Amino acid sequence: MRIRHSKATIIIAYLVLFLWCSFTIFALFWITLTSLKDNRTLFQNVWALPQEIHFENYELIWNTFDIKNYFKNSMIVVPISVFMILVFAAPAAYVLSRARFKGRNILLNFFVIGIGVPFVVLLIPLYFLLARLHIIDTLFGLSIVYISLSLPFSIFLLTGFFRSFPSELEEAAAIDGCRPFQIFLKIVLPITSPGLIAVSIFNFIGIWNEYLLALILTSSENNRVLSLGVYAIQNSMQYSGNWVALFAGIVIVFLPTLILYIFMSERIMESLTLGAVKG
Repeated sequence: MRIRHSKATIIIAYLVLFLWCSFTIFALFWITLTSLKDNRTLFQNVWALPQEIHFENYELIWNTFDIKNYFKNSMIVVPISVFMILVFAAPAAYVLSRARFKGRNILLNFFVIGIGVPFVVLLIPLYFLLARLHIIDTLFGLSIVYISLSLPFSIFLLTGFFRSFPSELEEAAAIDGCRPFQIFLKIVLPITSPGLIAVSIFNFIGIWNEYLLALILTSSENNRVLSLGVYAIQNSMQYSGNWVALFAGIVIVFLPTLILYIFMSERIMESLTLGAVKG
């Protein structure tokens, strides 16, 4: 049944959306401009445009505050975690959407319930588990936690895409002699790639910006990821007062995810629409 909305409701919804988008764009624009100022200009007028472009703020934050090490750690943890999430989630979602076996719905509901479990309540058990396995305060241990906690959502989302896959193609491939794994690898995955891309982007953005788990499960300077590094820099700025360098660090944090979303936003919308219509 088609839901009809009044004209006033539509206008209010678009107005709220416009205001929110305007505020977000303004905030990003202001942070970027502030990162190119010097401290004197910033404190004289926080809204003024930079009189001179100070790219040395980025050089300072990159080298002196060792943010390049934090960036490197994030570039190790995040892509590996996203890749392994797809390795585990895609076959699991395919089996749950296609195979018929006793307890399939219970297992699927188990993953759905896992989405609603706040990871805050798992912090203490995760900490002691990683400590017993001797992988606490390591990038490997942090990656395992990210992979595990991201699987329920990823499996649930991919299940909708695999359900929309036409079974006739699988039957035709089976008649041609393809084994189930070959059907999944060579036919199903390429056609359902929009779903894989959507899951990858959501997980990349979520893990890249994650803070609390990284704070609890890593402690040494060498194993800090980018979100922790910026927080450490913020603490040091209370004594040095070089706030424009902090804004440069913030730009370095949000720039990769912003670029990713700008180039892939249309693909994300198409992916979610496809899953909603055919799922």
